[in-house]
Amino acid sequence: MDHSGHGMTMDLPPFTLGRGLEWSADPFFLIACLAGLALYGWGVVRLMRRGDKWPLGRTVAFVIGVLSIVLVMCTQLNDYGMVMFSVHMVQHMVISMVSPILILLGAPITLALRALPTAGRGRKGPRELLLMFLHSHYMRIVTHPAFTIPLFIASLYGLYFTPLFDFLMGSKPGHIAMMVHFLAVGLVFFWPIMGVDPGPHRPGYLMRMLELFAGMPFHAFFGIALMMASEPMVETFKNPPASLGIEALSDQNAAGGIAWAFSEIPSVLVLVALLFQWYASDQRQARREDRAADRNGDKELEAYNAYLSSLHARGN
Repeated sequence: MDHSGHGMTMDLPPFTLGRGLEWSADPFFLIACLAGLALYGWGVVRLMRRGDKWPLGRTVAFVIGVLSIVLVMCTQLNDYGMVMFSVHMVQHMVISMVSPILILLGAPITLALRALPTAGRGRKGPRELLLMFLHSHYMRIVTHPAFTIPLFIASLYGLYFTPLFDFLMGSKPGHIAMMVHFLAVGLVFFWPIMGVDPGPHRPGYLMRMLELFAGMPFHAFFGIALMMASEPMVETFKNPPASLGIEALSDQNAAGGIAWAFSEIPSVLVLVALLFQWYASDQRQARREDRAADRNGDKELEAYNAYLSSLHARGN
């Protein structure tokens, strides 16, 4: 019997971390990740050749973010994730919450806008099309919290607690589509909150924190629901292969614990990034005000002295 939709039979040995990390590449994600790294590298090299600087930290964050996708989609974690709820939940949490945060900290859109050449007058090249997309009505909708927060929540409850999850897990294209969806949801949820790249929806820092904490409790409640359930809730994982030596309910409880824990870890990471960005923004504003004071300080002082002189003259 084919249990996975990947053409993988049900004779996987009991899960260990070593077995889970063995190479087992999914061609779609491998090609997509290699293409992403290559394009990013091209952009950095192009900037360096013309003498522009690009922060090393952004490059490191982007590379680690893409490699985190490779970790969960191009190893046997992907195979075990088809038959073990706990391993699948690790995949889901990493690709929807860890990978997007790191990729966004890499500022790939900013890099593209700086690296892509400008098209001639009256023409539209890749850079112009990217700018049109960023400023489109569509992007204003999909990055607005009234859209991103419900989407973030529905991707948990509306997927796992309906037959849709079993349908998608039944085929390789369905499984790929689900994982791409998890990544996309993570990107559009975290982009307005802590993304470095420009976007149509960019609220103040306090509002960004509120957006972050508006979604996280639902994530925690989802994990608690799985942990406290008295019977398996997802059909796909109700009858794990005997070779794994696991019990469906205990594996589901473990999946719930993973979902609950991951609702805390990215929150702290994003909060630290937000506070750092807030501090850096205040420092830039202070430097701008200092430069303006340096430029206009003498004029302001002269005007103030003239004002005092006029008051003194009136008094006399």
